Amino acid sequence: MLLAVSLVQTPAYRDGWGSWTVAAGAGALAVLPVVLHLPRSAPSCAPCDPLTLSPFDRWVVRLDSRGAGTASNVVVAGVVGGGLLASRTRGNVAMMVNAVAFTQLTTEWTKALIHRNRPILYTAAAPSVAGDRDTQRSFPSAHTATAFAVATSYTVMAQRQHLPHATRNEILLYAGAAGVGAMRVAAGRHFVTDVVGGAVLGTVVGWVTAKVFPTR
Repeated sequence: MLLAVSLVQTPAYRDGWGSWTVAAGAGALAVLPVVLHLPRSAPSCAPCDPLTLSPFDRWVVRLDSRGAGTASNVVVAGVVGGGLLASRTRGNVAMMVNAVAFTQLTTEWTKALIHRNRPILYTAAAPSVAGDRDTQRSFPSAHTATAFAVATSYTVMAQRQHLPHATRNEILLYAGAAGVGAMRVAAGRHFVTDVVGGAVLGTVVGWVTAKVFPTR
């Protein structure tokens, strides 16, 4: 009897066409900056002077690990896949997909509006890549934001629904998210502040999505 009452009171996320439509819409809006070729302006400098960076970020300029870049792609995919598998129900999966979609939407438009130079523009290789708009899309780190959005939305969901193995899964997801951020820095793709910004953004969006997503 107590188990039945507990199950009735456990808030379950709603799974319906509306949830998936909203996620698809957010995802479509997230790719607009790429479709519109934003930002359209040339880099402010190529190469840029590393001395204009804060000491917190300056040391990243000398990093360039292709292995770390590849590993970050693999780990972020593992975090997203692991979060979805641990979600257990279609409604939970719908909530997490929305968290990822809105994180991408927020991240991509922030990149386009701020258009911060990537670390490579502070190196001797800057002139050869200055024409690539992606070199102005450093802040925030989308990989890091996505990983932290998954970890945070899962944490809120697991606590509300008392999911099994929640603590273990939360530790694994957050460890993976932190690893993604570290590898993006090691790869020379982002400054430390880009990763921190991505972690904060993903955490906020993941938390808000898990809190406001409709339940039944």
